[in-house]
Amino acid sequence: MAVPVHAGEGPAVGSATVVLPTIGRPELIKNCLESLARCVPRADEILVVDSSDDDAVENVVAGFAAAGARMIRSTTPGLGSAFNLGLREAKHEIVLLTNDDCTVEPSWVECGFRRASEDGDVIVSGRVRPHGDPDVVPSTIDDPVVREHVGRPSFVLYTQCMALHRTHVLEFGGFDGRIRPSAEDNDLSYRWLRAGRRIRYEPDFVVWHHDWRTREQLERLYVNYGIGQGMVYGKHLRRGDLIIVRYLLRDLFAIGRGVGARLVLGRREHADPRLGLLRGLPIGIARGWRADRESSR
Repeated sequence: MAVPVHAGEGPAVGSATVVLPTIGRPELIKNCLESLARCVPRADEILVVDSSDDDAVENVVAGFAAAGARMIRSTTPGLGSAFNLGLREAKHEIVLLTNDDCTVEPSWVECGFRRASEDGDVIVSGRVRPHGDPDVVPSTIDDPVVREHVGRPSFVLYTQCMALHRTHVLEFGGFDGRIRPSAEDNDLSYRWLRAGRRIRYEPDFVVWHHDWRTREQLERLYVNYGIGQGMVYGKHLRRGDLIIVRYLLRDLFAIGRGVGARLVLGRREHADPRLGLLRGLPIGIARGWRADRESSR
């Protein structure tokens, strides 16, 4: 059923595209699209990159055609590949990224467009606030202070809330589609800053990341986070990048604390991301090393 776009929501931003990957989660994508339709002003184009095997998402997206939404099929697995496809297909230079389990503030499109327009060489990252129990919502940042990242490679991007110039990012190589099922944003962040470029965090550029997973789903997600992050480490370690060792040691220390807490306190009320790292990181390091070796042949 079509969802009306109210006249009071104002005109679209004529030169902004939103890229929104999803896979088999029609209810979540509906909530996200409703929030994008409520933005004042709206984006001119919303590209939903769908990797599902059925038409459920397509049927939802069709109801938001009046808000500029259309669907693109992706047959290549992974968020990085989905985002790259959306960047290539976008008809506008300034592109905003988010995830299907997020909803955006009404000012999100205007803020992201304005911030990205200020400097084409900067990737803009925003605030990702928890919607629901903060203890079970992953990948959030709620810092109220503007921050400029330059000179020190680190992991400061969140694809839940980004704005960028598509040409600059694609010419840089885009996301590494081999990094999956997650951490494609960490890899881009690390490479972008390692190359001397800048990332700016703007706290008024806001999305809400929703609490919707069961404990078992969250535990699997944390393992997948560990695999993806391990792939980032394995890839860069194989290239002889010793800066990455600092972050690997940080995660190993966190794993040690997580194991200690489990031994002393027993099973926690909520899933522990550090134990997900324990299970996923070794798998990911091996995969990342192997993938980079095979691509260099």
